[in-house]
Amino acid sequence: MRLYSQVIISSQIDETVAKLEALRTNEQIIKIIKEERFLVEDTKLAIEKAYMASKVTTVIILGAKEFPPIIQNRLLKVIEEPPSGVEFILITPSKATILPTIRSRMPITILKESKEREECELDMRQLDLASVYDFIQKNKRIDMAQAKTLVEQISLGAINSNSFTLDQKTLQLFANAYKALDVGSSAQFVLTTLLIKLLAKRKAK
Repeated sequence: MRLYSQVIISSQIDETVAKLEALRTNEQIIKIIKEERFLVEDTKLAIEKAYMASKVTTVIILGAKEFPPIIQNRLLKVIEEPPSGVEFILITPSKATILPTIRSRMPITILKESKEREECELDMRQLDLASVYDFIQKNKRIDMAQAKTLVEQISLGAINSNSFTLDQKTLQLFANAYKALDVGSSAQFVLTTLLIKLLAKRKAK
C-alpha cells in the first residue's frame, strides 16, 4: 500500500487504516470512517477538508461498508480534479459496490485476506424452493454491500455447478441484480427474484 489516491478493497477497514497511517512520513492524514454506510454529511465534510489549505500533502481516508451511488457521484468531481496536494483513499469490503465512474479514475487495490472469497452457502446443485426460502430468511437484513457479495457468490456457484442453462438471459440476471441494488431495491427482493428466476433455468436431471 501507498499513500496515493486509490480504492482499497478490504473487509478489515480499521486495520487497513492503521497500516496506511504507519506509512505516513510528513503527510497530513484525515480520516472519516463509518461502521456501516457513508452519509451525505460525511461527503460534505470530506469535500470541505479537501479544500482546506495545507503546506503538506493531505491524504483523506474514507472508509465504510457501503458507499451508496449518490455518495460516489458527489465525490466524483473532487476525485477527478482534486485540489493540489490532496489524495483520496476509499476503503470498502466489496469491489462490486464501486461505480464504474470511480473505478475509471482511481486504481483498485485488493488486499488479500484469509477469507478473501467465501463460497456460497447455498448448494447450487440442489437448489429448490425450500433452500431459497431458508436462504432469504437468513439474509433478509443484510446491507447492499453484503447483498452484492452474495450475488457474486451465487453467480459463481451457478457457473461452477454446471446445473443451469447459462445463456445470455441467465447471465443478464446477475447484471440486473447488481443494477437493482444500485438503485435502492431491497436485498431481500433482489435475492428472491434472482434465485426464483435462476430456478427456472435449472437443467433437467
